[in-house]
Amino acid sequence: MGDVISSFGSLVFGDAVMRRRLPKEVYRSLKRTIEAHTPLDPAVANVVAAAMKNWACEHGATHFTHWFQPMTGVTAEKHDAFIAPDGEGRIIMEFSGKELVRGEPDASSFPTGGLRATFEARGYTAWDPTSYAFLKGKTLYIPTAFCSYGGEALDQKTPLLRSMQAIGREAKRILALFGETDPGDVTPCVGAEQEYFLVDREVWNKRPDLIYCGRTLFGARPSKGQDLDDHYFGAIKPRVAAFMQELDEELWKLGVLSKTKHNEVAPAQHEFAPIFETVNIAVDHNQLTMELMKTIAGRHGLVCLLHEKPFAGVNGSGKHNNWSLGTATGENLLDPGRTPAKNARFLLFLLAVVKAVDEHQDLLRISVATAGNDHRLGANEAPPAIISIFLGDELTEILTAVSEGTRYHSRSQVQMAIGVDTLPHFPQDMTDRNRTSPFAFTGNKFEFRMLGAPLSLAGPNIVLNTIVADALAGFADALEGAEDFRQALDALVKDTLRRHGRIIFNGNNYAGEWVVEAQKRGLLNLATTVEALPLFATEENIRLFERHGVLSRAEVVSRMEITLENYAKTIHIEALTMIDMTRREVVPAVVRYTKQLTDSVLAKRSVAADLDDTLETELLRRLTGLAGCLSSQLEELEASVTGAGRYADKKDAASYYQAEVFFNMQTLRGVVDEIEMLTGRGDWPFPSYGEILFSVV
Repeated sequence: MGDVISSFGSLVFGDAVMRRRLPKEVYRSLKRTIEAHTPLDPAVANVVAAAMKNWACEHGATHFTHWFQPMTGVTAEKHDAFIAPDGEGRIIMEFSGKELVRGEPDASSFPTGGLRATFEARGYTAWDPTSYAFLKGKTLYIPTAFCSYGGEALDQKTPLLRSMQAIGREAKRILALFGETDPGDVTPCVGAEQEYFLVDREVWNKRPDLIYCGRTLFGARPSKGQDLDDHYFGAIKPRVAAFMQELDEELWKLGVLSKTKHNEVAPAQHEFAPIFETVNIAVDHNQLTMELMKTIAGRHGLVCLLHEKPFAGVNGSGKHNNWSLGTATGENLLDPGRTPAKNARFLLFLLAVVKAVDEHQDLLRISVATAGNDHRLGANEAPPAIISIFLGDELTEILTAVSEGTRYHSRSQVQMAIGVDTLPHFPQDMTDRNRTSPFAFTGNKFEFRMLGAPLSLAGPNIVLNTIVADALAGFADALEGAEDFRQALDALVKDTLRRHGRIIFNGNNYAGEWVVEAQKRGLLNLATTVEALPLFATEENIRLFERHGVLSRAEVVSRMEITLENYAKTIHIEALTMIDMTRREVVPAVVRYTKQLTDSVLAKRSVAADLDDTLETELLRRLTGLAGCLSSQLEELEASVTGAGRYADKKDAASYYQAEVFFNMQTLRGVVDEIEMLTGRGDWPFPSYGEILFSVV
């Protein structure tokens, strides 16, 4: 236990290290910058940089990098050595405040969605002092924001920080209405449950689709999958346990609060979960976690798969975004209180989320839209593409009683009237968990369950922070000038429930009846990324982001363009991989196997005309027919990929890839999977699903 305690955060230039190494005035100035968002004094930056460099060098570091999160979905880094010439043919180790605060990486090849021309290569990284620097290998990593020469956000961190400021600002307006005029920062916090698969590297090496696409493009259903539910929370295999232990140890050194680990539903699938953190830190830590998962898996002869749907017919992997809102004193604003005033406040924040989710279903759906996640959403393993909120029967009954001014009979006979002096105590554990709901209240937080496993937490939380900030702003506008606060609050709550109660659904989101019911309620059902994404840049959404200073019009449009382009490119790469695997592996395997069958038939007939060759003949007939389908479907797929070149507009291209290329891919897959089931195991060129999923023993 002592080793864990002493090693935790040992590779982080955190608060304790800064307090110990920085002069008191410098430390206090830096803390003001972090907590009060005041500009950083250049003199302070120089002192901090020197202390940071000395600490890093004592740990063996030779380089530093500005670590940022461009619109690629992964992180980026450029490493510079601390060395500088001393004028006498030797070197000294230097690191200035200027180098700490700002970097200038070549930004020409990062996605910009039309924000800049390719030749406009200049981009800037700016130190984010709210996320601590850390060591990885022999390099000091400095978390930074990334923007263009003109100041446009080219990354995920910049709008995330803006959205945090927006929701903090509006939340404090609400708290002031309840007499809490100095709550300090109000900050969204997140705990992200991360699902993933572990497969044997030798098996992975034999699957080009896993190597290039992260998912299997072919694969017949195995005899045993997740049917018996025996893998879920089952005993962890020693090889996997060793990986998990090393992952814990490395994450703890980096200050990541790794807490929970277990087997998930599908064979070879597992889950990791940390303790809640400020959303900015949670995003950085989740990016680190995904990177370390892949690196550490390799050291154990494994490969970590983070694709949303690596295997057809088997549960895919998600990332559950558990979101709450807290004050600087550690108070959770989504935690039911023990006084009428606290309960009225809780109710207002709860309803702000209800209003936000109902009004901005499109943005929440868009925030999780990827080509990979389209395979998963609505597949009876993840929430459907329809957004709804689960509150649980009891909380819903309480809200109904509040709305109608009637008695709530389940736990009390109290008249449910709003007011800071009359609203009774809300029980804390008033909800069960609904695993089918895309957005579920779970006692003191909301669990947004639609995220795919590889997705950055930033995008969904940018949206969530912004839409809740907008709802809170509307509430504050309505209440701040009210002559009778209690009466205005009562009217606001009732009006909010009347207008937005349709988004609350406590039943089975997988049921077909819910699709019909949701349509009656007027809820959106954006089944695919192509349907959802164009809604991102509507005038209403652009005004929303501009109103709260989170994204400009150009930044909204650029993000839509980048995501559409990425969607098309993802399917394009998958289609080319499928074509290559079919032409170079599947077709030769079919030719070889049908030749074996033909030779077997001819050999029998050469021995005796009456020898029974029914088995070989029937199998040969079926395979020959499928081979003809294989040839025609392969030509269809190749033609559709070629046809995509006609579309210059990114929306048109994405629509074409979804309607034509992906359709032809699915058709070809059906043929290949059927051929696999008829071909001898030793004659099939790829490891089967069974071999992959049960490869780790």
